Amino acid sequence: MATVASKSHFLNTSGENDSVWVHKEPYSNRPHFEPLTEDLTTDVCVIGSGIAGVSVSYELVTRGVKVVMLEARDILSGESGRTSGHLNSGLDSGFVELASKRGQEAAQLAVDSHTYAINRVGEISKELGIDCEYRQMPGYDISQYERGTDGHAEEVEEFKEEVKKMKELGMTAEYLEGYAIKGWDGKVDQRDVVKYEGQATFHPTKYILGILKWLAQQPNFQCYARTRVMSIDEKGLLNKNVKIGTDGGQTVTCANAVEATCVPLQKLSVIAEMSYYRTYCIAIRVPKGSIEDCLLYDSMDPYHYVRFTACDDKDDYLVIGGNDHKVGQEDEWDERYAELESWVRRRFTQAGSVDYKWSGQIFEPIDYTAFIGKNQGNSHIYIITGDFGNGLTHGVLAGKLIADEILGVNNPWSKIYNPKRIPPLSKMPDMISHDVEINTQYKRALQSDIKDIEDLVPGTGGVLNPATKKPMAVYKDDQGNVHKFSALCPHMKGVVCWNNDEKSWDCPVHGSRFGKDGLAICGPTTANMAPADEAGEALLKQGTAAA
Repeated sequence: MATVASKSHFLNTSGENDSVWVHKEPYSNRPHFEPLTEDLTTDVCVIGSGIAGVSVSYELVTRGVKVVMLEARDILSGESGRTSGHLNSGLDSGFVELASKRGQEAAQLAVDSHTYAINRVGEISKELGIDCEYRQMPGYDISQYERGTDGHAEEVEEFKEEVKKMKELGMTAEYLEGYAIKGWDGKVDQRDVVKYEGQATFHPTKYILGILKWLAQQPNFQCYARTRVMSIDEKGLLNKNVKIGTDGGQTVTCANAVEATCVPLQKLSVIAEMSYYRTYCIAIRVPKGSIEDCLLYDSMDPYHYVRFTACDDKDDYLVIGGNDHKVGQEDEWDERYAELESWVRRRFTQAGSVDYKWSGQIFEPIDYTAFIGKNQGNSHIYIITGDFGNGLTHGVLAGKLIADEILGVNNPWSKIYNPKRIPPLSKMPDMISHDVEINTQYKRALQSDIKDIEDLVPGTGGVLNPATKKPMAVYKDDQGNVHKFSALCPHMKGVVCWNNDEKSWDCPVHGSRFGKDGLAICGPTTANMAPADEAGEALLKQGTAAA
């Protein structure tokens, strides 16, 4: 299903490609919020309108707190609209590894908090009457290797250890030898599974929009879109408050601020404790009811992940994701989508057409656990980041955790998610290696993607790095017009890379991203790219203009 990108497409979403969620919930259904035009004072300012920002706002508003929400683009334009839609308590690291590195108590708190989040989505959906396809189901883990191979046998033993740990943590889990997913009729034999109950899935944008529409009717909630936050500072000595500055010159003064922006809008601190990845998804038609409705994960690194969502009266969509890579460090986009399609067709022979292809961003903390709570060095600024592949459940549990902390309610989850925690000593070599890898990405300051602007075909971009000048990011639009920007990321001056799949500029240092028009679409940057000629300036203005 082809995407027709308007001049303001990056105001809707953070990529040129649309996700499957617009199939049943198009951008035109989203409520409109005006930009902020005056200074405001409120109890709490929430920055970001994805699942984390909406969840925090809901938990605070229902407790009587006055909330102002700010969104840099249009609502729901970030990663929550590009997720695969899993609600699962199984973590990427596995519970054996998590307990080994952070302790049994941390593993128990992770299970408890993610289980809460899964159930909380169901509760809120029912309370507010949101029809978002919420349903609980089992999750299955399978080996990446075929049955009968040494690799399969080795992983089965690891599965059994994981099941033992899951049971210790109160999960309903079992190892099922010879179990095959209903509808798996291909020749690839990966039978034998870890089955764990109490997982769920839903339509993420229907859910988030349902809560937003409810919030908009509450007297203690205000939302402003196309209002980019440029600064967040704590002021005062004894009775501190937070001052939030916007790109329009307005100031929001609040007792507490929450950065629900996928990644905090700051230079380093927790920014340097995460890796940044692109992940890929396709939605492929399968006959309705032909495959077991479940969540499915294999053990590859990076792994494949599968779920289902409604398509029409005849078909469902099988949504599969995987093939992750670090931001700005790969360019084989078509091959990644092709591999996902091949994986499905070799296992589910009734698969039909691929209607949607898109990618999203993952923020992976060094110690396997998200950062949710008071930011390092702050008393009244909270952050939510480090989703580690569980962004939806992290966003929901953050709603309760941060609301509790702001209102002085003790919550044991803070022990595991505290952003001020010190990483375990066992992870120090990983952190050093991570820092070295980040610093090597500055090598692009000496590299050039193209030798001449004439090398670019229409609809593509590249970095031109003249020996005597600063590197330029050059975009040639579909009509052959050239637009130039500084190739230096406003965050920490890394040189951006062209992403020809999503038509974006991606920074390989800390993962900031910008649309082809220079519009900032993912932090930690707060600023757009700097135009380097009149055509670049005009394109950026066009991209930020009202649709």
